[in-house]
Amino acid sequence: MIWLISLIIILFGVIGYVGYRIWFLAGSLADAQEYIEQLELTNEFMYDKILASYEQMQEIDRLGAFEKDDEAGTTFQLLQQVITDLKDEFNNGQESEEK
Repeated sequence: MIWLISLIIILFGVIGYVGYRIWFLAGSLADAQEYIEQLELTNEFMYDKILASYEQMQEIDRLGAFEKDDEAGTTFQLLQQVITDLKDEFNNGQESEEK
């Protein structure tokens, strides 16, 4: 009889611990999901700003004088590379979400 009561107490203890761990991990997972969503919004915002900056620079330099091998040309190239990388990343992310 004492063994049965001890076994039931241990069983409830294990069930309580497992339930607590599940609850804790579910909360951690929800926090991580919110963080990922914030990062995605930040990435989209930064992409839009970088693209707008690049388009503004191209508008200012409509003759192409700054796109040569000086500091402004380097900035043009770097912005273009960042925009290309971000477009590829966003397009790959959208394709995987569609599947």
